[in-house]
Amino acid sequence: MPSNTSTDSPQRARLIAFHLPQFHPTPENDEWWGKGFTEWTNTAKAAPLFPGHYQPHIPADLGFYDLRLPEARHAQAELAKEYGIGGFCYYHYWFGGRRILERPVNEILLSSEPDFPFCLCWANHSWNTVWQGTNSMLVEQVYPGMEDHAAHFDWLLKAFTDRRYLTVDGKPIFLIYKPDDIPEIVRITDFWRERALQAGLPGLFLIGVSHRNEKWDPRTRGLDASTMQALPARDGRIPRRYLSTKMKLAMQGNKHELTIWDYQEILPSLLRSNKPEWRDFPLVLPNWDNTPRMGMRGLVFHDATPELFRGHLREALDRVSPHPDSEKIVFLKAWNEWAEGNHVEPDQKWGRAWLEVIRDELRA
Repeated sequence: MPSNTSTDSPQRARLIAFHLPQFHPTPENDEWWGKGFTEWTNTAKAAPLFPGHYQPHIPADLGFYDLRLPEARHAQAELAKEYGIGGFCYYHYWFGGRRILERPVNEILLSSEPDFPFCLCWANHSWNTVWQGTNSMLVEQVYPGMEDHAAHFDWLLKAFTDRRYLTVDGKPIFLIYKPDDIPEIVRITDFWRERALQAGLPGLFLIGVSHRNEKWDPRTRGLDASTMQALPARDGRIPRRYLSTKMKLAMQGNKHELTIWDYQEILPSLLRSNKPEWRDFPLVLPNWDNTPRMGMRGLVFHDATPELFRGHLREALDRVSPHPDSEKIVFLKAWNEWAEGNHVEPDQKWGRAWLEVIRDELRA
């Protein structure tokens, strides 16, 4: 299989964008949230919560797409390719053999279209109703045992052997969102690596997501590398200039209060401050605002702009410049997490400005 390392590319690194497949109706979402629910449902009904708050985010070029349509998947890939995105990292959901939001990736594999690189991130967390202010379990993440891990690998192998699948030195890249939740993680990674070799692959390149923990060492979990998602905790921080009587009343009695960070102020903490001994890939955050999902319990990066993001991305690219060519990787969170205000797909306010910054910095 091809290495997909893009070593002949003039770009400074491969920018791999997390991609959320929750933009099509599913039986589960119909049952839980109402007929036809998708990520667009919360996105479109969002409203500003404080002076100067940018909501709602309305899509521009690609519109309110449906990922069941091959035309929508093709349009995403063509746009990403035009601006130098190195591939999509699709969130992958496996709950003890049960998959959810599986249709887009299934059809990408079956159709061999679009012709655009991709990898997978196992989003191994339970689904609940926390974002609605309650905590009812919808789907629990479970780990039944080795038979399930074997079945999971058998399914993953279909993706790993796809000619478009992203690799490092021929080894398929696979991310795990919460490695520490997996019992006997080293036993599992050893088992999967053995299965990969038996299948004729040169191995696996396993990346764990750490969550604002700069001491989190992937090697002790049987992983090859880390990427750190540095979202701050929700702590009720609101600069005085955004407070209003209406907001104070709205927050009374809430267990969690709205948290607002000035994007420029928080930028220095979005990349790790230490230089780890292991391989680490920076994760860049262009924006964040999950109030469409969380309301007054949300977290907002206020006044995030493409030009501020430019410096953030540039620093991340500088950090991977010493890496071998196949490991010059930066993760982008995210391509299309619209209900978390975390996207670079064009919207009515910024158009293609985020993508233009990405293209310019990758070619610098």
